[in-house]
Amino acid sequence: MTKAIAPRSRKVRVLATLGPASNTPEMIATLFQAGADAFRVNMSHGDQASKIAVIKAIRSLEKQFGRPTTILADLQGPKLRVGKFAGGRTELTTGSRFVLDRDNTPGDATRVELPHREIFAAIEPGARLLLDDGKLVLRVTDHGPDRIETRVEVGGALSDNKGLNVPDVVVPMAALTEKDRSDLAFAIEQGVDWIALSFVQRPEDLAEARKLIGGKAALLAKIEKPAAIERLEELVEMCDGVMVARGDLGVELPPESVPPLQKRIVETSRRLGRPVVVATQMLESMIKSPSPTRAEVSDVATAIYDGADAIMLSAESAAGDWPVESVTMMNAIGDAVERDPMHGDRIHFTVTRPDPTTADALSEAAKQIARTVSAVAIICFTTSGSTARRIARERPSVPILVLTPKLETARRLGLLWGTHAVHTRDVESFEEMVAKAKRTALRQGIAKAGDRVVVMAGVPFRTPGSTNVIHVVGIVGDELKNYKGDAANA
Repeated sequence: MTKAIAPRSRKVRVLATLGPASNTPEMIATLFQAGADAFRVNMSHGDQASKIAVIKAIRSLEKQFGRPTTILADLQGPKLRVGKFAGGRTELTTGSRFVLDRDNTPGDATRVELPHREIFAAIEPGARLLLDDGKLVLRVTDHGPDRIETRVEVGGALSDNKGLNVPDVVVPMAALTEKDRSDLAFAIEQGVDWIALSFVQRPEDLAEARKLIGGKAALLAKIEKPAAIERLEELVEMCDGVMVARGDLGVELPPESVPPLQKRIVETSRRLGRPVVVATQMLESMIKSPSPTRAEVSDVATAIYDGADAIMLSAESAAGDWPVESVTMMNAIGDAVERDPMHGDRIHFTVTRPDPTTADALSEAAKQIARTVSAVAIICFTTSGSTARRIARERPSVPILVLTPKLETARRLGLLWGTHAVHTRDVESFEEMVAKAKRTALRQGIAKAGDRVVVMAGVPFRTPGSTNVIHVVGIVGDELKNYKGDAANA
């Protein structure tokens, strides 16, 4: 039996990562009710078989709560690691000489294997090598085809297979490993809505992933490498969405550079009309504590004030002790920030000038009309979701009710700011469009008798990319009197 869940009162979306603490059907439903708008399935952990039940449980929410669900599959990407040490570990002394080579003999305090030949070809003298999430720092002094000589700038304990970051050069490695290709094919087969690509450095990385996706999911680029920052606009233009992956950014760049970069990535994504997710360590202390620090709350609030489309929980909801409380807190912060009278002014610090198209002009006009006539919502009819993205780019002060005949489109919109998507049959005429817009707004609790709404659509109907109509509609008290049902409504 469907138990309808009211549209969120906030416009920023909450993306919750699922894992050992939250991957049962009961917990997933609880997180959805607590405020999760979309779910991240991390392909770095567990096998593909274990993900099938999780994806099925997320999809089951659609019948349970009468709303499309959103699933993001996050690919692992290449993992650069050093080899093994005799005894499993060693100690690197600051100022000492240390060599990385192609010899698989167990290492010691003077050398270790580096099994990634691409790094030997790309590295340059003066470049940094960061070990174990940046805890140890090496500076390259010389290199050859099978040997990199370094000086230890920050020493410490180093054990088998610790991670390696190369922040100062573009490593000529594809963003997709064989594991990623297999996981991507699996995720597409399971019908996920978004594919998140790690280790993005160049536009070519996105082109390869998009070709493999074949239009069956939206592509989200994780910005986590300094090389990606240098070509940010190109990358944003080539993807469907962006993630500010602050974890690796904070390893490969000085911590103090991450906040301005976050603002730059959010601003660029908004300006180019791509949904943007801010991620990593947002409520980190809630992995073990039922309440966050004040600094964490401020961090989440800053992302919302900047106009991010979504804020993400990682280990807090996947493996922490308080997954429900973490989602509830994200939901509460979003509500509190958006109730701030200054919120509307702050999210418009980013100027999003419309492109010279009819759809962009109407989207900008819809925001202004809604404010002028005190409309309670903007309602758009869309097949591809493009109209919804254009309206959301304007960050209107009212909710965006999206009606679409494509379930795939409704699902993908779960990461888009301010939208509430409804899967419904397409309309055949202007009169049917107006009637359906009013009916749906009433049924979803977005409008009531006496309210006004702004409706956008394209004529002729059933023609993607034809948005050319804007209409102000008043809702009267008996709109539902003769309603006989719409079997296609989700």
